[in-house]
Amino acid sequence: MNTLDSTLESVRPLRLILLAIQHVLVMYAGAIATPLIIGAALNLPKEQIAYLINADLMAGGLVTLVQTVGWRGFGIRLPIMMGVTFTAIGPMIAIGSNPEMGLQGVYGATIAAGLFGLIVAPFVGKLLRFFPPIVTGIEILLVGLSLMGVAATWAGGGYGSADFGGLLNLAIAGSVLLFVLLLVRKDRGMLSSLSILLALIFGVLLSLALGKVSFDGLADAPWIGVITPLHFGMPTISFWGVAAMCVVMLVTFIESTGMFLAVGEIVGKPVSQRDLVRGFRADSIGNVIGGFFNTFPYTSFAQNVGLVAMTGVRSRWVCAVGGIILILLGMLPKLAVVVASVPPSVLGGAGIVMFGMVAASGVRTLTKVDLSRHQNLYIIAISVGVGMLPVVSEKFFSKMPGAIAPILSSSILLAAITAVILNLFFNGVGSTQEAEKAALETARTETI
Repeated sequence: MNTLDSTLESVRPLRLILLAIQHVLVMYAGAIATPLIIGAALNLPKEQIAYLINADLMAGGLVTLVQTVGWRGFGIRLPIMMGVTFTAIGPMIAIGSNPEMGLQGVYGATIAAGLFGLIVAPFVGKLLRFFPPIVTGIEILLVGLSLMGVAATWAGGGYGSADFGGLLNLAIAGSVLLFVLLLVRKDRGMLSSLSILLALIFGVLLSLALGKVSFDGLADAPWIGVITPLHFGMPTISFWGVAAMCVVMLVTFIESTGMFLAVGEIVGKPVSQRDLVRGFRADSIGNVIGGFFNTFPYTSFAQNVGLVAMTGVRSRWVCAVGGIILILLGMLPKLAVVVASVPPSVLGGAGIVMFGMVAASGVRTLTKVDLSRHQNLYIIAISVGVGMLPVVSEKFFSKMPGAIAPILSSSILLAAITAVILNLFFNGVGSTQEAEKAALETARTETI
């Protein structure tokens, strides 16, 4: 039994469930954001938006199980939670806004892109040889840095908050952050691994006492919600819609590469080319499941990568249970409303710690690089700088063609492309072969 398997022995049933709930709470706000954005952009009625959210949660749970548990060549079998990708928002709004397409056009393009992904996944998997430690370290670092904007928005009160940046919001976020630090300082066992969950509970109780928690919509939500396939009708196909979503699929693969390598680095399991292909197939089948069950494309959630880095709990079964909880939330609308009532400022305090831990993991990976060579310093400096452009200036690429917006809006993808090109320029292809050899060694180890 390898060291990752031994982790499962220490995760007892109650602790397993608590750790899984912790993962769900961390990702929940991001998980429901895309249905809310799409629903508002397409002027859908409130009941249809609610249905999209429940469908999103249920399908996300199914795809999480595929990715973590694995099945017949699908799933990377690492502790990863799956949620709807933000990369697809622009193309989906463009497709859905077309009167001749609507949601049926979005779902048709989503399913088609998933089938396309299944075909090209083995070819994309061969790119692993171009991801030596200097490239993976930069990617992991950018995952953490790019998420700091999310943490700041949460801490300030959330998107569209009337009192964004208010002293009370910042005080709540700061209190949650302090609570996490106290738990981590005093305990290295169960309390430390559950520090985010306990801090979120503390934050909710504090917010409740301060009148910052709202359960609006709880009374109107039904107890049981049944998600039926093709609820909005048969999917329709548009060439340009499918083409746009296929580009999103490729972007998702490259972003997922960064997530997979980050998690592999955190849990101490090198990711092989075969592992990457399994993960890409799970991403692809996530598109098919999403389109079939009235929701959208799925990808690995970076928020949860930060949680894995912080808690040190490496068992994939924690995220598998998290997938089951997501399915239940999709079928229990009242419970979903309760979870959604966690104030953004509470999430913000925890987010600063988690996303910072991801960035720290990237720095740790970069310590394996020969930094005495000034060429490597240039690779890091330029790649991080280019990757941060869409984060620090949202309108920097606003005059560029809309067709390449999914690429230019992704800091992770921009950093990866830049780092790969610069690494080839300064170090050549030969320097990547050692990384490929090291990663492929995992094929001879037991799976989690």
